[in-house]
Formats: sequence, structure tokens, C-alpha cells
Amino acid sequence: MRIAVFDSKRYDRATLSQANKHHDHELVFFEDRLNIQTAALASGFEVVCPFVNDRVDAPTLAQLAKAGVKLVALRCSGFNGVDLAAAAKHNISVTRVPAYSPEAVAEHVFALLLTLTRKTHRAYNRIREGNFSLDGLVGFNLHGRTFGVVGAGKIGAATIAIARGFGCKVLAFDRSPSAEREAALGCTFVPLAKLLAQSDIISLHTPLTNETKHMINSHTLANMKPGAVIINTSRGGLINSSALLDSLKSGQVGGVGLDVYEYEEGVFFEDLSGSALEDDVLARLTTFPNVMITSHQGFLTDDALANIADAVLDEVSAFSRGEALINPVSQ
Repeated sequence: MRIAVFDSKRYDRATLSQANKHHDHELVFFEDRLNIQTAALASGFEVVCPFVNDRVDAPTLAQLAKAGVKLVALRCSGFNGVDLAAAAKHNISVTRVPAYSPEAVAEHVFALLLTLTRKTHRAYNRIREGNFSLDGLVGFNLHGRTFGVVGAGKIGAATIAIARGFGCKVLAFDRSPSAEREAALGCTFVPLAKLLAQSDIISLHTPLTNETKHMINSHTLANMKPGAVIINTSRGGLINSSALLDSLKSGQVGGVGLDVYEYEEGVFFEDLSGSALEDDVLARLTTFPNVMITSHQGFLTDDALANIADAVLDEVSAFSRGEALINPVSQ
């Protein structure tokens, strides 16, 4: 099948091309993100393969349907950028990659966390300037701290396992808690309000929905344990960024690690080093010494990229044979 791969980078081209040796589809790569302005590029393709910040809304899907597209094969787990009702209306199937490598994202949680708690980014810069002073670099142990995980799916479960390895007491909030899962994961399921109030570290692992949008807001931030550290490797829209900025300024929040940001579209994944940031909130967040921001790279390991490529192409092959889809997304 002919597949139009949108928002593609060099690593996408390499891993998808390698995986395609076992499938023999026709891959055409576009650097453009998929949206209403670029949908015409999909003319003559049966499949489009967008990424996390592509905007596959109703107008875009109408254009894709006219172009002959039958399948949207997302190469990410999140599908909040796809209008599923419009896809169904145009008889376009939607698939995703729900679990490409939970460990990759979970490990990135701790890359951010340890950078913040042990101030290794500041130490690195000092040493390069010949400053070997330890003043201002006092951190805190993870061992013995209370670690709160919001969302105990596959990534959340991998995060819990690592937190337990550090000797943390783990609290978890999930829509489907059970005594069996609690015992298997080695955590304690609690209501969200209790988790926020008691956790020294809070890690977000829930999808972005109408229910979860801005679940971290001025109210929930105020009810957190003073000095708590927040890590978000899930979806930027889970956090109200303006409220987070206020909590950082007041000292209520002790540190923040962000691999996602609610207005990251058009910023993350791009080289903007030659221009000024137009987003005032993001620009301000980058100035705080207790804020660590990475550009949505939690998934970016060779293992995860290979798994993503295999999963996407397996899905397309199943679709081409008229078989049941492996990871379909529906309303």
C-alpha cells in the first residue's frame, strides 16, 4: 500500500524504511505536519501516517477522504488530535501504537527527575566553566520519598517499578483500581486528592481527554504537598501552564520536569534557535532553575522507534489483507 508519512524526521525515515523490508509497502515521507493545509499531499495514498502533533480534524479528514485515504495509522499512542466521529463518517479507520516501549518513557521520567533533584544540569554547566563549587547544588534522596503515579497503565506501571527500585513509597490513582493490580504493582491506590496531598513527586501518565484536560490547575496545585516535584511525560494539556507558572513563582511547586507542553505544536521537534520564542509562558518556564524541559523525547530510543515502525507497518499490512485491525481507535 502507498503510505504518506507526515511530520517525519531522519530517525522516522530510517526506522520505517528498515521495518518495511518485511512488508514492501511504498513509503513517501513528508516533513510537513498533517493538517488542512497539507492534506492535499495525501492525494493518491491509501494510508496516512501522522505523528502526535498533527491535526487530523474534521476538515482534514474530509479532504483525506476525497483524496482516497482509507486508513490513518498513527505512530504514537495519543489520538486526541484525531476527530474520531469525522473519521467514522468518512469510513476512515484509525489505528495507534498504544505500547511501543513503556520503559523508554518511564526511564525518561527519572532522567528528568534526577536532573532536578540532584541538579546535574547546573553542575555540568559549572564544571565546563571551571567552577567546582558545590554551593546551591544540595538535592534530596528519592529513597524513602512518596512517589505518586497518576494513571497506572503500561507506562505508569513501568514507572512504579522503577520508583520502587529507588526505595520510594508509591501511591497511584487510576480509573480502574483493584486489589489484584495493587498487589501486582506494589503500590497503594488512593483518590487523586489524597495522592496530590501526600506525594513528594507526582508523575502524570494519563491520556488527554475532556475529563483530564487541566487536571493540574490552580486548585489542585494549591492542594499539593508544598515543594512537590511534578513530572509530565504524557500530554501537555494535562497541566494548566499559566497556573503552573504561578505555583513556581510562589514556591508551592518545588520543581517541574516537562517532556510535553500544552502548546507544543509548532515548537517541539523544531529547531527554533535562530528566533525568539513567541510563547511567553514557555519562555518564562525555561528561565526557572528548577524546571527541566525536553522536547517530547521520552519515546526516542532505538528500541521504541523500531517497535513503533513494526507496529505501524503490521497494522497497514493487516488492513491491506482485510484482516481485523490490531489496535483500532474508535469513539
